[in-house]
Amino acid sequence: MIVRTRFAPSPTGYLHIGGARTALFSWAYARKHGGQFILRIEDTDLERSTQQSIQAILDGMAWLGLDYDEGPFYQMQRLARYHEVAEQLLENNQAYYCYATREELENMREQQLAAGLKPRYDGRWRDSRKTPPTDVKPVIRLKNPLEGHVTFNDQIKGKITVANTELDDLVLLRSDGVPTYNFSVVIDDLDMNITHVIRGDDHVNNTPRQINILKALNAPLPQYAHVPMILGANGERLSKRHGAVSVIQYREDGYLPEALLNYLARLGWSHGDEEIFSREQLVEWFDLAAISRSPAKFNPEKLHWINQQYLKATDNACLAELVTPFLAKNHCQIDGGPDLALVVDLLKERVNTIEELADAAVYFYRPLEPADELRAQHLTAEAKPIMIGLLEKFHHIEWTRESIHQEIKAVVKEHDVKFPKIAMPLRVMVTGEIHTPSIDAVLALLGREETLTRMNSHLGNFQD
Repeated sequence: MIVRTRFAPSPTGYLHIGGARTALFSWAYARKHGGQFILRIEDTDLERSTQQSIQAILDGMAWLGLDYDEGPFYQMQRLARYHEVAEQLLENNQAYYCYATREELENMREQQLAAGLKPRYDGRWRDSRKTPPTDVKPVIRLKNPLEGHVTFNDQIKGKITVANTELDDLVLLRSDGVPTYNFSVVIDDLDMNITHVIRGDDHVNNTPRQINILKALNAPLPQYAHVPMILGANGERLSKRHGAVSVIQYREDGYLPEALLNYLARLGWSHGDEEIFSREQLVEWFDLAAISRSPAKFNPEKLHWINQQYLKATDNACLAELVTPFLAKNHCQIDGGPDLALVVDLLKERVNTIEELADAAVYFYRPLEPADELRAQHLTAEAKPIMIGLLEKFHHIEWTRESIHQEIKAVVKEHDVKFPKIAMPLRVMVTGEIHTPSIDAVLALLGREETLTRMNSHLGNFQD
């Protein structure tokens, strides 16, 4: 048997964290078993499906590197197939036309609720011999078994059994001819030879209904694996505030795709104590049995840490390419400034994301004005003559990190002050900030001419 999995999002919004993790698990399982991974777009929600959402899904999959072997397939291009199967079920007396109006169904529901009953379709057209009304477009409903149970062995949750009396005759085709989710997904999985359905556990209740459709068609059943949902760090449903944003938003915020994939893989799945692992290792180790039955909690700090580990390990030239567009947004001109790969190498140990890396690099490519409180605290009357003397010495030394460091040490000794008394005002003058890497390393990269220009520009800002 060739393992075939699928990811089947609805294009009613962006590709979010939960969807991306489901796609990752489906992709990893197929790759682990030398199988095939299929992308299907379930676009039958005509009111909410958009081309923009489809593109966001495709872009997110591409950025994460979740390559698919077939697709994308679109359900709205398969309407004829759904109608064909519905007709087959009608002919075999396994489905029927239902002419109940929306008002009738609503009244039925209200009466059942008033009686303390579970709302469900009462099968009034199931074996009806009444003359169908001519002014009502019917739906097609499945003749769900009236007795027995549906049992399946979920690869994550274990054995699940549901009595058929808990299920009503679900709609297969709406009155406009568009299939319902439960019908279209079954026909798609059947036609596409899907062997393993890996999806969120919000679909557990749909599975018995889908199994009954497959049984009516005398079709083989796939294996099901329902992945627990992702919660926010507070244990509540994941919201935008807790990380439920577009996958592409993580790209725009400066995360590396391999870091996000690593983090998503660890949300509800584990391999021993391994925290950082490659895509290849994930494929080698992945197993549905290792997926937790409990919901996972999204932890932004953990994602930051993992992203930082990947940043540290990334080639400086590659990081420089990734940082460049972020610097452009910050109105920085890279040309004429220090080698960005060297700047990245100096800063990358101090940041969590590419965006933070770019923010930390800004002062290398354009002067930053220090805040008034930094001027007041560090550009003092006491520091001014020391800075003037240091500025003069900087004209004549060899411009290397070692020489700069030795000169600053000499000035510290000459004036009998602590090192920060020199380094802090120098930082404020040159970078506009007080939190930077070692000041000698910063100046060496910035260059003599730019350093002297910036120091000169601040001499008038010292207190008298």
